[in-house]
Amino acid sequence: MAEEEFSILSNIIKRRRSIFPNSYTTEEVPVTLIKQILESANYAPTHKLTEPWRFRVYRNAGKDRLGEALAEIYKQRTPEGKFLQKKYDSIKEKVNSASAVIVICAELHPDQVPEWEEIAAVACAVQNMALTAEALHVGAYWSSPEILPYLKGFLELSDQEKCYGLFYVGNHNEKPREANRTPIEEKVKWVEE
Repeated sequence: MAEEEFSILSNIIKRRRSIFPNSYTTEEVPVTLIKQILESANYAPTHKLTEPWRFRVYRNAGKDRLGEALAEIYKQRTPEGKFLQKKYDSIKEKVNSASAVIVICAELHPDQVPEWEEIAAVACAVQNMALTAEALHVGAYWSSPEILPYLKGFLELSDQEKCYGLFYVGNHNEKPREANRTPIEEKVKWVEE
């Protein structure tokens, strides 16, 4: 039984790839699958059980509002001579290509644990989401555009909350791709004495 479970898990881990919104089909990802992806996030390791991960799921008209907000932040934060209408339009197009966009946030607990531990817990939660999406054959991609800090007002985040990215999900027809990784032996030192 353990070998079979390891084989399934190992296959999903090695198969997982970022599937970008330009590869998504127009077929909606059912809400039930999005909930399964989010449920997996809830089982990430968390120091002192702070469970810092917080998510906002944007679909339908909510997705349109998010796309508009991201594009407007880009426009406001870009010097006039560097603003590109094509990029402005592509921000909205990227959001609209997804079936849903899950905004990844963290509620920090500085009185209990260092911020880096909370960020690590959120990253583990997102990895659980990515693996679950792969197992469900749903495309997923964690994006962290430089305009994230400026989303605070739009998201109505508290002083203890920060945004760490956008998790795009969508159905796709991509063929599996081989991982481009160097051997683990090049990254490990065994110390036995």
